Amino acid sequence: MNERKKEKTKQPFRQVVSNNLFLIKLCFGASPAFVIFPVLDAVRNQVSIFFEHTVGIGYVLEAAEFHYPFRKVAAVIILLFVCISIGMVFTVWVGDYVREKEGPKVRRKIKLMLYDKAKQLDLECYDNPEYYNEMVLAIAEVDKQIERCIQFLSNLFAGLATFITTGIYFVKKDGPSILFAVASFLLTFVFMQAYNRLSYKIRIDRNPCERKREYVKRVFYLPDCAKEMRLNPDVGKILYRDFDEANEEIIRIEKRNGKKHFLFGFVSNYIGNDFFCDVIYIGYLVLKATVWGALSYSSVAILYNSFGRMKRGLRVFTETYPFACESSLYIQRIRGFLEYETKIVSEKGLLPGQGARDVQVENLSFAYDKTKEMLLKDISLRITPGEKIALVGYNGAGKTTLVKLLMRLYDPDRGRIVMGGKDIRDYEPEAFRRSIGVVFQDFKIFAGTVAENVVMDNLKGTEDEAVRRALADSGLLKRIDGMKDKTATFLTTETRDDGVDLSGGESQKLAIARVFYQNAGLMILDEPSSALDPIAEYQLNHAMLTATNDRTVIFISHRLSTTRIADRIIMLEGGKIAEEGTHEELLERGGKYAAMWKVQAGAYM
Repeated sequence: MNERKKEKTKQPFRQVVSNNLFLIKLCFGASPAFVIFPVLDAVRNQVSIFFEHTVGIGYVLEAAEFHYPFRKVAAVIILLFVCISIGMVFTVWVGDYVREKEGPKVRRKIKLMLYDKAKQLDLECYDNPEYYNEMVLAIAEVDKQIERCIQFLSNLFAGLATFITTGIYFVKKDGPSILFAVASFLLTFVFMQAYNRLSYKIRIDRNPCERKREYVKRVFYLPDCAKEMRLNPDVGKILYRDFDEANEEIIRIEKRNGKKHFLFGFVSNYIGNDFFCDVIYIGYLVLKATVWGALSYSSVAILYNSFGRMKRGLRVFTETYPFACESSLYIQRIRGFLEYETKIVSEKGLLPGQGARDVQVENLSFAYDKTKEMLLKDISLRITPGEKIALVGYNGAGKTTLVKLLMRLYDPDRGRIVMGGKDIRDYEPEAFRRSIGVVFQDFKIFAGTVAENVVMDNLKGTEDEAVRRALADSGLLKRIDGMKDKTATFLTTETRDDGVDLSGGESQKLAIARVFYQNAGLMILDEPSSALDPIAEYQLNHAMLTATNDRTVIFISHRLSTTRIADRIIMLEGGKIAEEGTHEELLERGGKYAAMWKVQAGAYM
């Protein structure tokens, strides 16, 4: 594991440049001004400082040492004052206007790109913990890396401006002084690179522990967990333990790397910069002025002052490449996320037809983890248009997995699925999924109006009648009409104080209304009545039969009373079809379905 992490921190120069250019191009594409003007301001600032602190002060000192006319000196000072004042106005404009106006535009565009890509990801990406961690890190880091991108460019061009202006001055005044600056640069560069690489490694090692701490924090304040925490106060002890373990691991990581981290920083910041330059170089200047008489005292003062600028300019270079390397490691994750190529695609791009279709599953086998045993094993079945199918079985039998394959959220390892006479891999994936109405057991109610939660899209103003019909079919319309704003009522209190929180059963009816609204030829309902009371379940079952009389329905249910409405029941066990038939046929057969029925029915007999 450590070797793999170490390999991830090693990057060739070309990759570092390519990754930083990638983010710079994204920022530039969103707002050229956001990239250009901060860089121009950084260059202007260094040129202004050069003329103020090197040329201006040097000229004043020379004027005092060699008795220049006052009028001439005053004219130079006034000119510098005017130019510097204009530059300060430009800085204020860049900081208060350009960055404040264009920054949100850039962040919005790049985040929308990330969110759009997240919608396109194959579902298997969420099953891969390593990929999921990197996806979360990429999205979490994007704001910081945008700022670092602009800082990188500004530092780079500011350093160039400092090096060029001060370098020309050094060549003119004392060429050997450049050798001291170069020596300081090389020493600092090597150790700063090691320092930043270690900083990144520490961040990556800490990431799982910090995620664990964040999880504990969320549990203590999320409303979804509040009831459980109060009913089971001992759970808090477990969470405290996890929190302490995460903290202890973070401390161990810091201790394990602390000495090297300190050493790299000490050599880079003190030996390579302060001691080397402020002690050794100043000794050289004093020797040259007092013993050799090769420099005037005003030149010594200006060279030392300018060397401080040259040192800081070169220090920017020592930090810029390691800074770019560290950014590159994060940008690589953002880039990899955005450049991820979806595996579930269609070469033919066929569009599915309307209405109910024939469904054929042929020798289907599948496993989430390809290194383990197949979860579904050689399943074959046929569903005719308009047929009502119930999938039953114990937990882990593969019911929901089969449904995910029918929707092509995954592709099977072996076998195929045919709908409407075509392999579903020939259909355009997004259009194919839109042709299927589905409610999963872990459905979500989003922060939006009732109508938006039914339509699951931006409203165009013409959907009200269809929304109300879907709500009526699901049995929720009476409850919605009792609300002040009816279908315009905002749901959840997470983002608005006047929002309405639906009960579990009401939320389930709303989710089912989505399927009725979609009016798809194939409807898939995963535990459609699990949160409903028996009367509401009875009403929903009959509503479904009425509303879906000409459509194919596949529903998963653990309540076998619900399965009685099905034309055919398919029982899965161990990833295979154990039994199939009508409710009465399976009871007469006296097999596994009959045993499940007796267990459930026995409670009422």
